[in-house]
Amino acid sequence: MTNELIDLATQVGRALEAKRLLLVTAESCTGGGVSQAITEVAGSTGWFECGFVTYSNASKTELLDVPAAMIAQFGSVSEEVAGKMAEGALANSNADVAVSTTGIAGPTGAVPGKPVGTVCFGWSRGDTTYTERLVFCGDRRAVREQTVAHALRGLLRFIE
Repeated sequence: MTNELIDLATQVGRALEAKRLLLVTAESCTGGGVSQAITEVAGSTGWFECGFVTYSNASKTELLDVPAAMIAQFGSVSEEVAGKMAEGALANSNADVAVSTTGIAGPTGAVPGKPVGTVCFGWSRGDTTYTERLVFCGDRRAVREQTVAHALRGLLRFIE
């Protein structure tokens, strides 16, 4: 775990604490990396509810209520699915704010229009969900680290 990620997670924790909000994560390509960064911070029990690691499409449907038809239509790596993952995490937890990640970390898995490094994010709170799609460079580890950092930075912006 890099110092940058721990610093970002610490900032997220302070922001959540200040607003008395609980966080839930819904992760696919990061495999729990966002949750790991969050729980590196002492005291995260006060603002981190839980995390879902939904690597398979079936688990996205079963645990996060992402419609199978949506995955079939847009693909699991899509802003539509990322947004629904965040909303599903909120609906299936006691948290107030959610972040989700779904992507292609590589080295394989690219499909037309979605190269290796494509990652979609979702941030959700109440009736508001924001999504984003980025393409990161580097190997599998680099893509995952950049994804965790961007998810945390996005959370900071989203809850401020």
